[in-house]
Amino acid sequence: MSEKKTTGWQNIRRQLDDWSKPALIALVKDLHDASPDNRDFLLARFQAEEGAGAALEKYRRKIVEQFFPARGDGKLKLAEARKAIRDYRRATGNLTGTIDLMLTYVENGTEFTHEFGDINESFYNSLESVLNEMAQLLMREGKELYSRFRERIRRLATLVDGIGWGYGDAVRDQVYQLENELAGE
Repeated sequence: MSEKKTTGWQNIRRQLDDWSKPALIALVKDLHDASPDNRDFLLARFQAEEGAGAALEKYRRKIVEQFFPARGDGKLKLAEARKAIRDYRRATGNLTGTIDLMLTYVENGTEFTHEFGDINESFYNSLESVLNEMAQLLMREGKELYSRFRERIRRLATLVDGIGWGYGDAVRDQVYQLENELAGE
């Protein structure tokens, strides 16, 4: 049997090709109403050209909430915060907003350490990983954006003083590399 199963998307796509515009709009509305994640995705997708707006702020709140919620203590569900970054990027493709959210993640994690003390190695590894990914995005796709984020990035190098687990050194190294490669751009 060499017959391939039709994937879910191919089947859906084939059916959508025959739908009228009003039917497609009704489907998108149903998806919008079905879940908060869908609403956030659609809002972000349709605000992508605006560069930021309410969509970016919604995703930013999802990140900040993991560190500094409006009530109670931070849950530090780092996977949720990182998911917000991925979801925003997938919804919008907006590089500026994505870098902004990545920087928000690292800044809030660093501030959390200042407020509550040392955490653990996996916490710092996650912060470093996002910082490295952000640096790679800047160097590969967003060199012209560096000046927009430069002060925030440079501020990180001073915020990490006294933080252990090699985190402070890793952040300072990354900031130094970005300064060397992009400050003159």
